[in-house]
Amino acid sequence: MDVLTLSRIQFTLTISFHYIYPPLSIGLGVVLVLMEGLWLRTRNPLYHQLARFWTKVFALTFAMGVATGIVMEFEFGTNWATYSRYVGDVFGSALAAEGIFAFFLESGFLALLLFGWDKVGPKMHFFATCMVCLGAHFSAIWIVVANSFMQTPAGFHIVGEGLKARAEITDFWAMVFSPSSVDRLFHTLCGAWQAGAFLVVSVSAWYLLRRKHEAFARASLRVGLLVGLVASLLQLVSGHASAQGVAKNQPVKLAAFEGLYETTPNAPLTLFGWVDESGQRVFGPKIPGMLSFLAHNRASEPVTGLREAAPDARDRPPVNVTFQLFHLMVAIGFALIGIAALGCFYFWRGSLFTKRWLLWLLVFSVLGPQIANQAGWFAAEVGRQPWIVQGLLRTSAGLSAVVKANSVLAAMLLFSSVYVLLFAVFVYVLNDKIRHGPDDTDLHPSGKLALPERRKS
Repeated sequence: MDVLTLSRIQFTLTISFHYIYPPLSIGLGVVLVLMEGLWLRTRNPLYHQLARFWTKVFALTFAMGVATGIVMEFEFGTNWATYSRYVGDVFGSALAAEGIFAFFLESGFLALLLFGWDKVGPKMHFFATCMVCLGAHFSAIWIVVANSFMQTPAGFHIVGEGLKARAEITDFWAMVFSPSSVDRLFHTLCGAWQAGAFLVVSVSAWYLLRRKHEAFARASLRVGLLVGLVASLLQLVSGHASAQGVAKNQPVKLAAFEGLYETTPNAPLTLFGWVDESGQRVFGPKIPGMLSFLAHNRASEPVTGLREAAPDARDRPPVNVTFQLFHLMVAIGFALIGIAALGCFYFWRGSLFTKRWLLWLLVFSVLGPQIANQAGWFAAEVGRQPWIVQGLLRTSAGLSAVVKANSVLAAMLLFSSVYVLLFAVFVYVLNDKIRHGPDDTDLHPSGKLALPERRKS
């Protein structure tokens, strides 16, 4: 394989592995704020036990996210030096903002979150939890801003010519609020909230199936299901808004999402199927007019096809791959809505804990957000090809000039080996924490964190 293919595979492996952990940290951060807030409000020690247990899991995912994210920053300078020089002014400012507003905020209060339970007051500890959660969200904001510039560049001009050309920011806030950044950020955060919520749901359902820590599991499941349902419904709203933005700003990508080659009024929405790229047609069941309605709020509005949006086939992404990834993400999204709604309904009815089939479904639901997040990210990036910066710089032109294929292959094999080991350690430590379960001593807050009993009227 050539250096371009190997570099793309290496970056795919490293970012895919890294992207397991930040969504979990962001989602668990929201869950921790809710659990600790419920403890402060109700003074029910069960919520204190929930918050302490899930804080330990949060710490594990945070550590893995930091460890696996460092590699990508070096790859920008080694494998993609031309790209880094071209967008260094843009990408560098976003990464600097992440370090200042996100990483320092998150890591600065992390020590209080992990070790301050019995050393600071309850309100101060809750504040630290909120700041860690906010820092995790800030991190997502600036990474999505940087990536959105690659999708829909704005607030810049090009300085220099040829190999010395580079993008220079002319309007920082126009760059931050590029045409796709807000929609993509909302969509990404909803996926992260789902990832954290369904991890809580999965572990809680497992405890109930094993009849262990049942009071803890019921309370934890209640919080996880509610967050999971709200996040899944919001994901539907954000996905619709994001798709409309793609229709406006990246018509080639939307056409690839649906395998649409001809500009079509009353364009149909394909539920699932297969794209014959050589014959330029898609096979599968369709809903007439639905794509036009979803993209433009009117069924009669035409949707731009690939032949019009990208007359040169070299300017089109791999259509069938993009189509399958997008539809996989959508299918899982609807499945998660159904699972969360079903879990909440039976929880409200008081019969969830007797339905073992549903508890087993909840155990495996933890995989849904992870697969959907990966599929969505792949669809967004593959659907932008062959551009690394939409309309400005091709992926093939962003490579480093001096890196050789054998060097990339050796680095890829080394990273893969290390990541397999890291994932084994993550699974082992997470399994150990789950098997150990919550500590009974956490039901009795001690020291400065203990709250006085509320007076009885």
